[in-house]
Amino acid sequence: MRPPARPEVSVQLCPGGPVLVRGADVVRDAGGAEHEVTRPVVAVCACGMSGRAPWCDGTHKVVAAKGAG
Repeated sequence: MRPPARPEVSVQLCPGGPVLVRGADVVRDAGGAEHEVTRPVVAVCACGMSGRAPWCDGTHKVVAAKGAG
């Protein structure tokens, strides 16, 4: 009997925003720590400023707004 097929993992970079990860069971951060994924799609911080790393908390919007002024 074959084990159940794992869903395909896809990654999409949102310009100026997070990285959307679909189908993952775990996300590994820069330090190697594993973070369990409990949703079909998660937003991973790409700006490095999130207070909830590795997850995006929207800080990129504040960083972009400060740089625009």
